[in-house]
Amino acid sequence: MRWNTLWPLALAGLAVAEDGSQAWLRYAPVHCNKHCQDALPSHITTLNATKGSPLETAGDELQKGFRDIVGKHVQVSHGCDAPPSSIVVATVSDFLECGSPLAKDSTPLDEDGFYLLTHGSSAMILGQNARGALYGAFEYLSLLAQGDFDALASTQTTENPHAPIRWINQWDNMDGSIERGYAGPSIFFAEGAIVEDLTRAREYARLLSSIRVNAIIVNNVNANATLLTPENMDGLQRIADVMRPYGVQVGISLNFASPQDLGGLNTYDPLDESVIQWWGDITDSLYERIPDFAGYLVKASSEGQPGPDTYNRTLAEGANLFARALKPHGGVLMFRAFVYDHHLTEDNWRNDRANAAVDFFKPLDGEFEDNTVIQIKYGPIDFQVREPVSPLFANLRHTNVAIELQVTQEYFGQQCHLFYMPPLWKTITDFDLRVDNRSSVVRDILSGEHFKRPLGGWAAVVNVGTNTTWLGSHLALSNLYAYGRLAWDPTLDSVAVLESWTRLTFGANRHLLDTITDLSMASWPAYENYTGNLGMQTLTDILYTHYGPNPATHDGNGWGMWTRANSETIGMDRTVWNGTGFSGQYPPQVAARYEDPATTPDNLLLWFHHVPYTRRLRETGETVIQHFYNAHYAGAETAHSFVGLWDSLKGLIDTRRFAEVRERFVYQAGHAIVWRDSVSGFYRNLSGIPDAHDRVWNHPWRLEAEDMQLDGYVAYTVSPPEAGSGATAIVTATNSTTGVARTTVPFPDGMYDLVVNYYDLYGGKSEWTVYLNDEAVGSWKGDMEDRLGHNPSIYLDGHSATRVRFAGVKVREGDELRVEGVADGIEPAPVDYVALLPAGVVD
Repeated sequence: MRWNTLWPLALAGLAVAEDGSQAWLRYAPVHCNKHCQDALPSHITTLNATKGSPLETAGDELQKGFRDIVGKHVQVSHGCDAPPSSIVVATVSDFLECGSPLAKDSTPLDEDGFYLLTHGSSAMILGQNARGALYGAFEYLSLLAQGDFDALASTQTTENPHAPIRWINQWDNMDGSIERGYAGPSIFFAEGAIVEDLTRAREYARLLSSIRVNAIIVNNVNANATLLTPENMDGLQRIADVMRPYGVQVGISLNFASPQDLGGLNTYDPLDESVIQWWGDITDSLYERIPDFAGYLVKASSEGQPGPDTYNRTLAEGANLFARALKPHGGVLMFRAFVYDHHLTEDNWRNDRANAAVDFFKPLDGEFEDNTVIQIKYGPIDFQVREPVSPLFANLRHTNVAIELQVTQEYFGQQCHLFYMPPLWKTITDFDLRVDNRSSVVRDILSGEHFKRPLGGWAAVVNVGTNTTWLGSHLALSNLYAYGRLAWDPTLDSVAVLESWTRLTFGANRHLLDTITDLSMASWPAYENYTGNLGMQTLTDILYTHYGPNPATHDGNGWGMWTRANSETIGMDRTVWNGTGFSGQYPPQVAARYEDPATTPDNLLLWFHHVPYTRRLRETGETVIQHFYNAHYAGAETAHSFVGLWDSLKGLIDTRRFAEVRERFVYQAGHAIVWRDSVSGFYRNLSGIPDAHDRVWNHPWRLEAEDMQLDGYVAYTVSPPEAGSGATAIVTATNSTTGVARTTVPFPDGMYDLVVNYYDLYGGKSEWTVYLNDEAVGSWKGDMEDRLGHNPSIYLDGHSATRVRFAGVKVREGDELRVEGVADGIEPAPVDYVALLPAGVVD
């Protein structure tokens, strides 16, 4: 298919700032002259478009799209008589009732499927249901907005969904906060109730519908029982009412102990008759208010959440309590497989959190009601930067399953680092599990096709907030768009999906498309390189915010995300012959591959095997420790290159979005250095093995703050120590002090980039100024919590460490360099070091 690559109409419009709120539905103008407009439909006819139905929405969206994209007013009418040069939008049943036949060779439509046929200035969009017709309208508008006039002139498409379940999970709390949300407070809740103004919820439903998401769970899986009060159920009805015109059904997460905590019963035993009755009444009340209520999501017996184990009941008995209450209404129960013991003892070589899902759920296969779907995280641990596919997908032959992905970047830089996720997702969904020694691709298991099950599909934790960008970062929205597209058709190519999103979001300029593609496709490899590779998981602080580096937190606790690193060896032994037995949870062909380090892919070596740091990788010949060093330096260099790549797009993107994305890339370039130094330094210290290239602990262009002449500043030991250069930083003597640090420049005369590494703590907004010979080079403020959309830390650590850079500073040897910091709140104007970097030096 040939795409029209004409730029949006008025490039002068690029000067007009966009806030990102319209995302990929901004309907920016494309070049379409009078001849082009005449070749497009002049009328929209919708059949049976009752008020508030998705069919009415389809007509409205098409009318708006024609007006905004090509500047053509198109009238909307209703009824069977469509004028010439019309788009007809209808369900198949209504179309047939009007006496219009379908082609005899038409492919049957599944639920939510649609036909899109265009010929000249006429078009027909037919959905299996009203929602499918709306999906078809959005597909037509996507082609129009991308300037694909060839397809609009002649196309014949049948689109059926890969799976019936294509859901979103929001982890919103009743007080308006969002667990693992990085884009402002909830669009649904505030102060224990549903918000009055649901405009934002309606706009969210529009975005979700355009990518064919059909349901949303609006509250946190760590659920609050008060959501089930009559007042809040009335509020849920209001949410459902604003989302229904877009075909998005509403569901909720439940707290297992609600009958006791809210209902006043003395038990929440799932087999107790009073508990069964209580949940039946609650479910009936919800369906009285919301007839198309989607169903429930339940997290039980996990991470301290109540569950059926309290009463020695099985997980199936707990799940079936809700499934049976939903079944008369046609509702679905999504039951999370994220159940494990978070008080494991690392001293036991056989203990392994990764074993939990199969251990808990495989014995119960076939015991769940047929409207239950087990929602399984893509890997056995917890949204890590690389994991093998969860073996549970191969072990539930008689139970519906769905994959749980995460669009919100909990372990992936929390929308402050670029991370385009589809290439990672596809390593899971395209994986062949070889069940019964035959092809068993994960995507076919998800759909229900492989094991012939009626339900199945996809769920993604998204966590949008009130920030105009929805996720806190303009580029992060590519993941939400791609999630919907891949849930509908997981065979789509990651680059093709990305380019479609880019055309709709930023425009069709070839350099722009290529650059955003290059940035996005490099983002996962770069992030994996500087955060944790060879299957080591994301080496973040798992005991705190899951953001910055702290590899030491992975061992010595009960959470089971262990690396088992010591002075000589590293990695989890998950073999059957000598380890935890995890590899044996896979079907035999896959198990044999992972059982042997000689056949295990290098990128999962330390996931499956405990090896010496000196073991050589079969793919590169590097030792494990040298690979760590090389990868972390390479990843940081790649992140550093993102700024320049983005700068090449200046003038091709409106000023506001260009500046906001650039700020993220500048931040990421600095924080990638923090990651690189922390992880490399930690393993250099632990292993005692130096970097063959003498980079680790060797920073010839840095001036350590603690070595400067200090006035009002004092030295401070950073924790963890590797989060500080030389393990030490400086802080003001008191929180009301101005600190001054002075030194003399020891480097030759020249032009340098002046970099200051400092700590931006939540709880204060210190101010810093850096001088050369009493001339201010620049000033900045510790307001990262406002600019980056999250509160990383109240400590000097790898979360709060960051850098500011002043480019092209003329320096003479012997100049006095001075940093002044003014403390604020609990933030004592901390400084780690100053670096003067010659051209081309990343540090």
